[in-house]
Formats: sequence, structure tokens, C-alpha cells
Amino acid sequence: MADIAQSQRPRWPKISKAWLASALILLAVAIFEAPQFWPTVEFTASALLNTAPFIVFAVLAVAYLKATGAENLLAKAFEGRELRMIGLAALLGGISPFCSCEVIPFIAALLAVGAPLSAVMAFWIASPLMDPAMYSITAGGLGLEFASAKVVAAIGMGLLGGVGTMALKKTAVFTDPLREKPQVGGCCGVKKPFSGKPVWKFWGDNDRIEIFRKTAIENALFLFKWLFLAYLIEAIMIRHVPASLVAQVLGGEGIQPVLLGAFVGMPAYLNGYAAVPLVKELLDMGMADGAAMSFMLAGGVSCIPAAIAVWALVKPKVFAAYLGFALVGSVLAGLTWGAIA
Repeated sequence: MADIAQSQRPRWPKISKAWLASALILLAVAIFEAPQFWPTVEFTASALLNTAPFIVFAVLAVAYLKATGAENLLAKAFEGRELRMIGLAALLGGISPFCSCEVIPFIAALLAVGAPLSAVMAFWIASPLMDPAMYSITAGGLGLEFASAKVVAAIGMGLLGGVGTMALKKTAVFTDPLREKPQVGGCCGVKKPFSGKPVWKFWGDNDRIEIFRKTAIENALFLFKWLFLAYLIEAIMIRHVPASLVAQVLGGEGIQPVLLGAFVGMPAYLNGYAAVPLVKELLDMGMADGAAMSFMLAGGVSCIPAAIAVWALVKPKVFAAYLGFALVGSVLAGLTWGAIA
């Protein structure tokens, strides 16, 4: 009877945390800053409209790569010598449009048959930091130079994590690294390991056309909800955060603003899309270039989907190493970008 009663309880639809946060922000503005409600909405809508061309390009690019099966190329990164695997894994992780959580079953299968953790670490670190969609959004908000530098930084951080793991693989941290029963869930669901060759001219295949359609819709909604939230926060930040405070805390030269950017970015859990408008505004307020780079890199690696992907398969000590490599890499990248920007 209890089971029957429980099954008859109404199930509330799941609401995205991004939409919920946006709704709460708008509600708070309506209650506490009523005269600013419509200006906030107008600012957000205008910012989204200005970003629209980059969103469209990003959506179509990812949908095309998904429909062609370009993800199958990831398997090539885990063949051959270990150093070669690390290099390819970092490169493909830094440019592929597939987040870490999408390839959990694939990575789990590779680890089960003995693929080196070093190559997997390189991919895991580089993957959430950049992809074609994120490059487009970043270039539109922060400029081509910043976006291109972030690509290089993503690959470099992947290499750092991969080579570091290889060098330390005999230490206590990396001995017996996997969970006994890996949890292969995640933000993107469970999928079969990749197989087959990409079909670049996919439009003759109805199944691939359907993949293109679904992927385009999913990514459009994903980008819209996160950028909507980011622009809302930006509108409020412009009104309430003094530029002098940002310049004082995160401005200037040297290692301090870069370290602060990394240590603030990592627990912020912002994905690379939501971070772009916020970083743009912080830069306008006086944030140092190096701090902006370290903030985005550290936050990208620690964002919830990417972190879940790693946590699902490895023990806490390896997860800590993953965050450690990311923190060091983001600081080094921030210092480098701050010196040359």
C-alpha cells in the first residue's frame, strides 16, 4: 500500500538551476529595486541580441560535429606511446566539442582495459576549458586574442596534468586510482563508447539529421539559459559593485591578482559560457588580464559537470590531484597571459 501511495504522489518537473536562479534574481529585483526591473530585463535582452551571431555559430558547429560522429576521433588519442597519448588527448580535449561527462563510459572502458591514467587526465583537464562553441562565445565577448590564448592554455594545462600524472604514477596518489564500481552517470547520461568513422556529409542520413536537430536545440537552450543568467548578474554587478573595489582586489600586476582569480574562480563553479559576460565586466572595472585568465581556467575545470565526470570514476586522492593540476596550470597560464597581454 505504501508503494502504491508513493507512486501516486505528483512528481514535480525538474527545473534547471540556471532558470531557477534567474527567476529568483528577477524576483529580488522586482521586490527590492522595482524601478530597475525593466532596465535589468532590457540590458539582458540587448546583451543576448548582441551575442546572438556567436550563439548561432556555436550551436550549428556543435550540431554538425555531433551529427558527423566526429567524437569517434577521440579514440585515436589513446593509441600508441604514452607521451603521444598525452599530447593527443590534451589537443583533442582542448578543441573537441564534447564535455568530459559525455565520454564517461568511453573513458571507463579505456581505463578498464589499461589505458594510462596520464592520457585520461590530460583529456579531462583540457576538455571542459574550450570547444568550438565556447571559442565562439569567448571571442565574441573577450576578443579573438583572449579566446585563442585560452585554447593554448587549455592544451597546456592538459599536458601539465598528463605529464605530471605520468611522472608521479608510482606514488601513493596514483596507485589503485579507480573506484571499484565506477559511477557512470553524469550530466549527459550514459552513452556507449564511440565507434566507427565520422561521416562528414551527414545530410543523406535521416538518423544523423535527427541528431543534428536535437543537438542544435539542446545546445541553443543550454547557451541561452546560462548566458541569460550571466547577463542578469552582470546588470546587477554594474549597479552595485564599485569598479574601484574590483581594481583594488583583482587589478594591478604580479602574482597576487592571478592567485586571487584562480582561488575565486575554482569554487565559483561557473562554466566557460556563463563566465564570459562576468569576466568582461570585471575587466572593464579594472580586473587584471592575468586574473581574468586564471579565473576562467580554474572555474572551467571545477565546474559541476566536469568535476562530476572525474569524481564518478576515480578515488578522492586522484580527484584532488586533478584539481591541483588545474589550479597550478591556471595560475601559470594567468601569469603568462598577464605578461604578454
